[in-house]
Amino acid sequence: MSSAYLPHEAEIFERLEEGRDIFTLRLRFTDPQMHAAYRFDPGQFNMLYVYGVGEIPISIVSDPEDEHAYDHTIRRLGRVTHTLAELKQGDRIGVRGAFGRGWPMQQAEDKDMVIITGGLGCAPVVSVINYVLNRRERFRRLIIMQGVKHANDLIWREKYETWNRMPDTQVVLAASQGGQGWPWATGHITELVSEIDFDPQNCSVMMCGPEGMMIAALKELLPRQVPEPSIWLSMERNMQCAVGHCGHCQHGPNFVCKDGPVFNYPEIKPLLGIRGF
Repeated sequence: MSSAYLPHEAEIFERLEEGRDIFTLRLRFTDPQMHAAYRFDPGQFNMLYVYGVGEIPISIVSDPEDEHAYDHTIRRLGRVTHTLAELKQGDRIGVRGAFGRGWPMQQAEDKDMVIITGGLGCAPVVSVINYVLNRRERFRRLIIMQGVKHANDLIWREKYETWNRMPDTQVVLAASQGGQGWPWATGHITELVSEIDFDPQNCSVMMCGPEGMMIAALKELLPRQVPEPSIWLSMERNMQCAVGHCGHCQHGPNFVCKDGPVFNYPEIKPLLGIRGF
């Protein structure tokens, strides 16, 4: 794209209702040449701009080789997301991106993959799951762990069931409040880390979600002798400019928008969980 500061017009190619307060926008740039040239890596994000309302960072959840559209799954939380939720197929918004450092997919090849997410934190790693399943021969065992606060918060139930039936793939789901008819575990997803079957010495762990959840998962992973450099975390901060200039997302010496949002655990270990960072 010509300028990192300049949004370019994109059209809503398709809109999907994913669940309570959650929806997916499938976007295409209106300039065919720009759309053909657009590239991103799993874990990167775009800035979505609603004209006259505001701009927000949203992870890209689709496969990077999908030529038709690039997808964003969004929860209605604020002014911009509520406006995005009202848009329909054919409406147009502004898009800047892709930004940030994504997941280390090449380093993860020929290893067991352990994906641990909480809440809507699953969105940034859905692109990883799509990437692995579309290139299954390059990776070993795939373990997908997703925790939610309430059973009603779980989206993509059918996808999880489909993924769980695939070879060398295990899906582990948990809700803090399960409720009637909830078929999976009740409690914190991190409590189940000790039960999953993978090779700690030849794995890549990717986590996204509330920082407390990731810290709890680390307390289960490290005693299993998972090397610290094999663990990657996607950090959530207040990203506003996406290019490391405004400073709102600064995390110690790093800017989450530019140096992350995906970090290797040893990079951020000294500041992880410390109030104020």
